[in-house]
Amino acid sequence: MARQYFGTDGIRGQVGEPPITPDFMLKLGWAAGRVLVDRFSGPNMILIGKDTRISGYMFESALQAGLINAGVDVGLLGPMPTPGIAYLTRTFQAQAGIVISASHNAYTDNGIKFFSGNGTKLPDDVELAIEEQLNQPMTTAERLGKARRIEDASGRYIEFCKGTMPWGFSLQGLQIVVDCANGATYHIAPSVFSELGAKVIPVATDPNGTNINRGCGSTKTDLLKEKVMELGADLGIAFDGDGDRVMFVDHRGEIVDGDELLYIIADYQHRYSGGCDGVAGTLMSNFGLELGLKKIGVPFERAKVGDRYVIEKMRQNGWTLGGESSGHIVCSNVTTTGDGIISALQVLLALTTMGESLNKIKKGMNKMPQTMINVHRSRQIDLDQDATIKAAVASVEDKLAGTGRVLLRPSGTEPVVRVMVEGEDKVKVKELCQELATTVEKALN
Repeated sequence: MARQYFGTDGIRGQVGEPPITPDFMLKLGWAAGRVLVDRFSGPNMILIGKDTRISGYMFESALQAGLINAGVDVGLLGPMPTPGIAYLTRTFQAQAGIVISASHNAYTDNGIKFFSGNGTKLPDDVELAIEEQLNQPMTTAERLGKARRIEDASGRYIEFCKGTMPWGFSLQGLQIVVDCANGATYHIAPSVFSELGAKVIPVATDPNGTNINRGCGSTKTDLLKEKVMELGADLGIAFDGDGDRVMFVDHRGEIVDGDELLYIIADYQHRYSGGCDGVAGTLMSNFGLELGLKKIGVPFERAKVGDRYVIEKMRQNGWTLGGESSGHIVCSNVTTTGDGIISALQVLLALTTMGESLNKIKKGMNKMPQTMINVHRSRQIDLDQDATIKAAVASVEDKLAGTGRVLLRPSGTEPVVRVMVEGEDKVKVKELCQELATTVEKALN
């Protein structure tokens, strides 16, 4: 059955444009309440949390009204990182958790994500059932639900994050700049690291409803780099607006992305924590990650882009570590979903155990130069079956001679094909990518 509203990561769009409107959210709350109460056991309660964008107040109220009309009790968490909502949904044994967030997007966007009672993404059949319920006329339950504010939601999550570290773990002596993107981690991440002993310099921790992700956070790291260099800090940590992604900056101001962070965690587990069974990446994961893991004997497999597919690959293989170069990392030995703070702590555990700087420890993985060109597509063709494109890809792969890779990936949101080439030589990679993009452009148009 085709989806009308749900994408790979919930429902998202521009505020005021369908379906990101108050009337839709009212109906969505009602439909979700009807379906989730029937599907999942546990107390008749659904939690709602949000990031700091101004439209969250409006959508929180609309969802709350819809759920209450469906006879469901509501627990309001207020501003809370997405993974924190997943955690609290589990610990309250609620039937589900709802996240109001558009992650790393600007404040003019917003969206809705759901977690099941065990803190994982909803199964496809449940999302489809909610869509089907949306087509039914809204009725009022005989017993209306009630709403209550969950006291100390942030404190509960802070203690959970700290509790994932071994007994005696300390960040004493580390000076860390923490960029919270004026988002959902603003009142949580600085406390986690400072309570573990670090000297924390917080930046972008003053949300006003419209400045989330603006010139800050994991997608815009210039602010973090400048602050780390200015203060001579040991490192910097940046989260995105909803706190499920993380990026680091080392003491030299160099970005350490999700692929490098995955390698550091895997290397630590391999050497100090009983081994790493394997790592799940994506089609976009840097070839250097694959080679670095191979060097230390850790298996690596690629999934489609998106944390849903990374988690599926991890489950298939029985692995507990996976993620994306964007900094969305899943450590399922600790928690159920991608969590920026938990991932950051895992990296800091590796650094403190090894007694090395972030700059030195990341060099175990040699990140390959990568060039990507977006080629406009005026018509749909099967890229794997077009003879001209296949020949061009084979030619580039021959020239790379096993020291790089080629990827052609149609965008799911734009009429473009992403042409990507990776390899050891930056200049050669750029030339080969341009050569391949020219061929693909001719074939597509």
